[in-house]
Amino acid sequence: MLPYKPLLPNFFSIPTSVDRMFKANFDTEMISVRIGMVFARLGISPNTWTLVSILPAIAGFIALVQYRNLPASLALFMAAGFIDAIDGAVARVTRSVSALGAFLDGIIDRYVEILLYVGLLFYLYTAEELFRIPNALWVSLLIFGSMMPTYIRAYADHRKVVTDANAHKKMGGLLERAERLILVYIGMLLGIYNELWLVYVIAAAAILSNLTAFQRLWFVIRYKAGE
Repeated sequence: MLPYKPLLPNFFSIPTSVDRMFKANFDTEMISVRIGMVFARLGISPNTWTLVSILPAIAGFIALVQYRNLPASLALFMAAGFIDAIDGAVARVTRSVSALGAFLDGIIDRYVEILLYVGLLFYLYTAEELFRIPNALWVSLLIFGSMMPTYIRAYADHRKVVTDANAHKKMGGLLERAERLILVYIGMLLGIYNELWLVYVIAAAAILSNLTAFQRLWFVIRYKAGE
């Protein structure tokens, strides 16, 4: 196949480029190596770390649904995110990166994220509405928007529309998983003081997540047109 040269205009290229420039300013690889070196000393396998990360997420879900304790839930879900970072870091440091490990990591990541959003759905059920739109709808849109970008990339590969690994990396997006979770965590922090602020952030994350899905869909269309 010829090198990818899109024939259709790219209306999303500027946000993607800015996103890459922003990420380039942070040496995440060095941070990951340091984390891996510290936790590799415990002798726990990367896959075990992956599975363990769901435990604080379950506790965070319970804190939201049963106890309506937003600060505790935020701390627990952030702990789950930190443990999620440990598994990959340990795998790289110990040179035990595997396809199975990457698969398990992706599956557990989705469970953790859905536990967070479903927990927020219950938590915000009685909170003040934004623009007279039920909070459950905003959270549902966020759930949908969090799943579709990954699905679009996986399905494009499955249908052999976009199979090149470099092209997969170029899909990017306005709000990928890490940025999406950081935004939601900020919203939870603000929600400790005013629940409506959390609703605003959830709505923003829902809109940006679905725009990311459309961005990736447009990328696939342009990629196919440029063959």
